[in-house]
Amino acid sequence: MVRGSWRLLCATGIGAELAGKTTPLNGLDAEDGGTHWFGAPHAAFSARDLDPDNREEPLGQMVPAGALQTALDRQTASTPGLTWLRGARFSGMKTGPSGAEISLEDGTVVWAGLVAACDGVHSAVRNALGIRTEGRGYGKSVFAADVTLSRPHHGIARQLFTPEGPFATLPLPGDRANLAWYMKAGAAEALAKLPKDQIEAELNARFAGFAGDMRLDGPPLSYPLVMQIAEKMVGPRTALLGDAARRINPLAGQGLNLGFKDVGALVDVMTEARETGLDPGSDPVLAQYQDWRRFDSAATAMAMDLIDRAFSNDNVFLKPLRGLALTAANRIGPLRRALARQASADQDHLPSLMR
Repeated sequence: MVRGSWRLLCATGIGAELAGKTTPLNGLDAEDGGTHWFGAPHAAFSARDLDPDNREEPLGQMVPAGALQTALDRQTASTPGLTWLRGARFSGMKTGPSGAEISLEDGTVVWAGLVAACDGVHSAVRNALGIRTEGRGYGKSVFAADVTLSRPHHGIARQLFTPEGPFATLPLPGDRANLAWYMKAGAAEALAKLPKDQIEAELNARFAGFAGDMRLDGPPLSYPLVMQIAEKMVGPRTALLGDAARRINPLAGQGLNLGFKDVGALVDVMTEARETGLDPGSDPVLAQYQDWRRFDSAATAMAMDLIDRAFSNDNVFLKPLRGLALTAANRIGPLRRALARQASADQDHLPSLMR
């Protein structure tokens, strides 16, 4: 996760729970892997692009999913005043002027002044409110796996754009990496079902020159690539967060960080409402949350979609433009710094917990 998201986790105390289990994100490299006459254009970003004089805070921290889940569970269980209904599934809700009545499948009924719907791309809460979504399928799937690398990654996240789609490696502790390979629909699913040695042979035949030899370090998975954006981010007494609000192309891992921005924005809006004597779950307060987050959500989704369309081909007309864009991003200091700040969520207008 990027710098702003890591700051938010640290503000909750979860950062301390993850001590020794993360890898500093020291840089971001992107390379156009199509055929070129004069070498493959690339762009590289590092922490120095954000803070020339501060070498202590990296661009972010790479956190294994299992370690993050364990830390979240432990912190949740130890938080005073929090009732945790583990394993309870949502079945429906009724909303009124003073709050929401939430029904669970086991018969439990919960009353809330504000519902934060963080229940994923197939959000049952969003569907119960009748909030529609717009989007499209990409005709692609993503193959994902943790791998052990044959050479140090130095904390650099690397992305290779191929005509088929991007191939990315994200650093994990101990010269391990999480990789994502965009493939045609059905191909990623078929690859994930192959024996381990065949998967490794395919990965190394295609990408050993880019990432070094790779060995699987856990079961692979695959999932279809889709873009889905909710028409509204709020409903009566309810705010949508994370994948419930939008599922975007996972280039550069921005989907997770958009979710952290949602959390930070909702906390700020709720805090301000309470300090001024307003109801945090009222329509005017929720409208502030939506106004803050909707443009960023849509803009990031469109940007990731545009990058995927522009780079996932070997078009002779687009290649010079792509090369020019990457070269400009790499060599023009102000542009490189602006892109680094956007990618790492390190901007003044972000929610307070991310600053």
